[in-house]
Amino acid sequence: MSKLVISTSSFDTAHNPAIQKLLRAGMKIVGNPHKRKLTEAEVTTLLDTDTIGMIAGVEPLTHNVLTAATSLKVISRCGAGMDTVDLATAAERNITVSNTPEAPAQSVAELTMGLILSALRRIQQTDRLVRKKEWPRIQGQLLAAQTVGIIGLGHIGKRVARLCQAFEARVIACDSGLVPENISSASVKLVSLDTLLAESDIISLHLPYSEATCHLLDSHAFERMKPGVIVINAARGGLIDEVALNQALTDGKIGVAALDVFEEEPYTGPLLTCENIILTSHIGSLAKESRLRMEIEAADNLLRGLIRTGLIKDE
Repeated sequence: MSKLVISTSSFDTAHNPAIQKLLRAGMKIVGNPHKRKLTEAEVTTLLDTDTIGMIAGVEPLTHNVLTAATSLKVISRCGAGMDTVDLATAAERNITVSNTPEAPAQSVAELTMGLILSALRRIQQTDRLVRKKEWPRIQGQLLAAQTVGIIGLGHIGKRVARLCQAFEARVIACDSGLVPENISSASVKLVSLDTLLAESDIISLHLPYSEATCHLLDSHAFERMKPGVIVINAARGGLIDEVALNQALTDGKIGVAALDVFEEEPYTGPLLTCENIILTSHIGSLAKESRLRMEIEAADNLLRGLIRTGLIKDE
């Protein structure tokens, strides 16, 4: 019996047509026993040498992992980012890799907007004080009066831009892979990273993690920002130097930060004690409708990959 691994912390197999087809074809489905992001050692053990295909989450699919999984032929990422997959090793080993870039985009964009609005209107802070039987009159800010700087204008960044424009905010963006004529909306001005850092009242990250983008926002970047800037990260944890962010929040250089992603998850670091930060537990894609679409597309990609490799017959 051929083995398939689903390494995401949760996955609805019962209502997924492609998964049900694979089960009828005699495939054995093995899930994530830890119900959280797997370590390199854990995913190596889970894949072993008998897995032919997997639906992947955000666990590290490194050179060592892919080399050890000697039967693996298809990886289908349930999500957009590909930074956790060693694509060079996958290509060397003839492992097909796919993702679902559109499926989570609206969900992450809407969470980003929720974080922006919560930061501007101090919703989290006010809630905490009311629960302490205080009645604060905290003055917030209008999104319409802000310049929003978006770093990374891909599937998610473009949606965030449109949503901010609906609130009448000025939007600028930095994306090294784009030129002005490729921008779908002329009202999004492409600028350099230095200009974006200097002019933005709100900075939101929407780009992949890589060696080049590791700690893109560090102490030097924070120094170039406006005093009281709002920083949002619903992309990848490693994009921000969390030690430098903690210091900038403590010093008041950054007014409010909102993070949905961290370098190490679950997060247990010093940012937990900051009053001027909003923390969520990597829930960007966890909207019911987006999650359903992600799972169906990921399973369809897996099925098509297995058919192309000849490991399963096309009916």
